[in-house]
Amino acid sequence: MVPLHWYLWLGSLVFCIGMFGFLTRRNVIIMFLSIELMLNGVNISLVALSHYMQDLRGQVLTLFVIAVAAAEAAIGLAIVIALFRNKPTTHLDEIKEMKG
Repeated sequence: MVPLHWYLWLGSLVFCIGMFGFLTRRNVIIMFLSIELMLNGVNISLVALSHYMQDLRGQVLTLFVIAVAAAEAAIGLAIVIALFRNKPTTHLDEIKEMKG
């Protein structure tokens, strides 16, 4: 059986990869993907801890996090499409120029 700390290391690694991608990239779509990676890292840790503690509350919370992530992705994609119609770029630095 795989020990708990391996899952926690995996979750923290996925979270750190997402955080690095969010902080270093300026493309809005890549930033949304990085946020999804961070949420999935937290989900891995939640499921591992709930399995270790033999309690279903962590797994139920993970389902709620997945639902919120799906809503966030849908709203974020709608915002990106609306911005792309006005200015055909997905780079955040060029979108900031639209403020005026």
